[in-house]
Amino acid sequence: MANERTAGLSLIYRLELQNSSNTFGKVAQIIGEEGGDIIGVDVVHVDKDHSIRDVNVNVFDRRHGKVIRERLEEAEGIHVVNLSDRTMLMHLGGKIEIRSKIPVRNRDELARVYTPHVATICEAIHEDPSKAFKLTIKKNTVAVVSDGTAVLGLGDIGPYAAMPVMEGKAMLFKQFAGVDAFPICLDTKDTEAIIAHIKAIAPAFGGINLEDISSPRCFEIEARLKEELDIPVFHDDQHGTAVVLLAGLMNACKLVGKQLEDLKVVVTGIGAAGIACTKMLLLAGVRNIMGVDRMGVISRNHEYENPMWQWYAEHTNPNNLEGTLSDVIKGADVFIGVSGPGVLTVEHLQSMAQDPIVFAMANPNPEIDPDVAAPYVRVMATGRSDYPNQINNLLCFPSIFKGALDCRASDINEEMKLAASHAIASTVSDEELSEHYIIPSVFNKKVVQAVRLAVIEAAYRTGVARRRYRDYSDKQ
Repeated sequence: MANERTAGLSLIYRLELQNSSNTFGKVAQIIGEEGGDIIGVDVVHVDKDHSIRDVNVNVFDRRHGKVIRERLEEAEGIHVVNLSDRTMLMHLGGKIEIRSKIPVRNRDELARVYTPHVATICEAIHEDPSKAFKLTIKKNTVAVVSDGTAVLGLGDIGPYAAMPVMEGKAMLFKQFAGVDAFPICLDTKDTEAIIAHIKAIAPAFGGINLEDISSPRCFEIEARLKEELDIPVFHDDQHGTAVVLLAGLMNACKLVGKQLEDLKVVVTGIGAAGIACTKMLLLAGVRNIMGVDRMGVISRNHEYENPMWQWYAEHTNPNNLEGTLSDVIKGADVFIGVSGPGVLTVEHLQSMAQDPIVFAMANPNPEIDPDVAAPYVRVMATGRSDYPNQINNLLCFPSIFKGALDCRASDINEEMKLAASHAIASTVSDEELSEHYIIPSVFNKKVVQAVRLAVIEAAYRTGVARRRYRDYSDKQ
């Protein structure tokens, strides 16, 4: 039973122990008393007076692990040198590196990749700057840029603490779509400074992926950069979520026999993701959307200081309803949550229309526990990987950028995002479609190619592709 309860997390305690007959017995006793489960011990170093051992312990969670550490520190003859886990070990020294594509084995090769022959390449780009897309990493490289103000569910933790997330993003670009990406965390929250810094580094990159920048600053930063740069700029927290959400909703509607234009949709959490999701739904033909935040339903009866809320009031809630979530969710076909845990109740679900569709996407804890909601909903989706129908941006951002880079798009526009949603939805066949499978797995290899091709076609159709048209049906 103990093993079952403690299997959630495995921690490694590096302990310096005084050499005596009962010191390790004391370690085992403390860990056992606190409900931990020792699953392995490795001897790291031994001398006359001390030994250093790595003790691998199953615990409930990190808080439980901290309690065990404190107990061990209090014991005579035991010193906790370090506490880590497999996740921590995977991050030692960072998760990415730069490698050369070309070996340099002799003077001739050195002269070609560097001085003096590289001057020829520099002159060619100087005469025609567009050649940077062919002759440098700009062709296939994205900057992943953050100021660390809205990282995951952690909030404003700063640029240093944001780096592991940006490194992870760069890894996923490469693994899932072959796009080279580099994390850049800026030590400023000033909107103008962020815009200036990104514009200054843009010559090295073929695209800019904005990440974890707080609302409403993220809207202005993205809008200005899209206007002032000639390469794609994409705020993934907004648009990645919206693209994947729409793909899932298309398939959910197909499953329950409803049309997008007939839906009554309620959105909670009118921040960056909530506004982007709403814009995508409007673009796809949904007409009746109501946004709810802490202050209640956003309506045209109020003036809002936040310009995006003012936009929201002017473009949603066609019947100009007032009230709370409880008021407007009655008869709703779809609930979309990008807010926080506990927002949605069973009573809310019971008041929705027949065959309700719920996208509770708050992370790590959704607006309602999926197990609690299960008896009352037809289709349930979350942002979590341990439940079916995960709305994961990974289905979107690598392949959208791959398509944009391959056709040398100057922008990622609304038509390209809409095309990506259709492509993601299309990878779930009629035979596969079910309440528990409305969205493909992130490991479905068909997704990247389907989205890439759809994005390229939309880019040419809308005139933002700058590379000469060719057949992109083959893998690039």
